[in-house]
Amino acid sequence: MANNRVVVALGHSAIGITMPEQKAAAKVTAKKIVDIVKKGADVVITHGNIPQLGMIHTAMNEFGKSHPDFTPAPMSVCSAMSQGYIGYDLQNAIRSELLKAGIYKPVCTIITQVVVDTYDDAFANPIKHIGRELTSEEAEKEELKGNYVVKEGEVYRRIVAAPKPCRIVEIDAIKTLMDSGCIVIACGGGGIPVLEQKTELKGASAVIEKDYSGGLMADELDADMLLILTDVEYVMSGYGTGEEQALESITVSQAEDYIRAGEFEEKNMLPKIAASVDYVNKKKGRCAVITSINDAYEGYTGEKGTRITF
Repeated sequence: MANNRVVVALGHSAIGITMPEQKAAAKVTAKKIVDIVKKGADVVITHGNIPQLGMIHTAMNEFGKSHPDFTPAPMSVCSAMSQGYIGYDLQNAIRSELLKAGIYKPVCTIITQVVVDTYDDAFANPIKHIGRELTSEEAEKEELKGNYVVKEGEVYRRIVAAPKPCRIVEIDAIKTLMDSGCIVIACGGGGIPVLEQKTELKGASAVIEKDYSGGLMADELDADMLLILTDVEYVMSGYGTGEEQALESITVSQAEDYIRAGEFEEKNMLPKIAASVDYVNKKKGRCAVITSINDAYEGYTGEKGTRITF
């Protein structure tokens, strides 16, 4: 098989939302991952975390309200927590499936930081909802802290920026582990967004789109394939028009034409396509595939999914 080094980006459907959902989803996802490993692939995994991040952020802040000696947890700390507990479920489920298949491969999770640009325009245009619903009084307090809040019907929600990833801090560790035969779970939730301040890294109140970080990691690992797993078998052109058409195989140039035509929803499919284009464009011979978690193996082998090549 030509595609031996693969970065797999898992969407919400592959990891669930609540703790019981996540544990069950991790078992299903692990089987899909191990099917690919059986085919000879060296795998690095990244995943989303928005529901989990919101849950942790809410819980920690509510705890802080009830216990004055404890300060509310910064978004970056909550992101680190989400990487740890999602990785815990995934690595245990994958380990179990590997052993059932008679394969010995170590599996580990790396708490991963990703540098973002202080001057990224995204900080002036937050789009990602985070945490629980707020009352008008709570929303006002958040705004006084300098946070962004948006009204949705009768309730308010906090929103944060989604800057582009610039550099993966722990990329050398990821490379070393992958080269030694380890299945690595890294850049969970797109990575913990950090700002460089001389020798220090300062957590940013933001989230990073996991597809962009997945594409960056695939490039820096010189992976053969970026496999983005979501809840649809194929990317569609004309989505929602009644004239949908499944895109089975498209070139980077065609994908860019679709982007310019506004074919893809900004908060969902567009980051997947854009990340795929960026990754494939950087070196000939690469392939990006977008398909459902249920069709992960078929996406890897070329039987299903939208394939983007140079």
